[in-house]
Amino acid sequence: MPFSSVELGTRRVKMSDTSGDDTEISFTVKFLGRVEVVRPDGLQILEEATQGLKTPDPYSTEKAAKKSKVHLFLSLSGVDILENKTKFLLYTCPLSTISFCAVLPSSPKVFGYVVRHPAANTYHCYLFQSKTFSHVLVSVIGDAFRASQKEESVTGGRDLIVEALRHKNKILQRENTELKRRLAELTD
Repeated sequence: MPFSSVELGTRRVKMSDTSGDDTEISFTVKFLGRVEVVRPDGLQILEEATQGLKTPDPYSTEKAAKKSKVHLFLSLSGVDILENKTKFLLYTCPLSTISFCAVLPSSPKVFGYVVRHPAANTYHCYLFQSKTFSHVLVSVIGDAFRASQKEESVTGGRDLIVEALRHKNKILQRENTELKRRLAELTD
């Protein structure tokens, strides 16, 4: 499976919105949209998906939600896309369903990945924009994919539903702790 990578060398990358857990990381990015695609991989698919987003389609709810800030959570279980303000889960993509991930060569701030739908024989391309992290995110998604494959071969696989629920539980616990802290500050 082809994944682009980034050579950071001695350059330090500051990730202002990362979680404290070593097994997951989050970034705030702009969600450009999700487009159904015909093939599971290739830079041409990313280009075609980008062009598809530029074509107005009044019946597509996918395109209506585009260009909003989202939190992209990466973990060994998958990639979750959460709405920025409400933390509402928009999409979840298990790593095992991601077939391709890359930065768009014609627009280095844009990156995307292709996902196989778990119940249908279709593919969707998720596109994002990040001013500084696009290459880093592609590299991290690729690293997470390889790590999950290695872990899966060692442990014999895990129940993805249980892992997804654990992940959501962890996110909600952190949010609950933060809200309790804010409430305590207000009442003091």
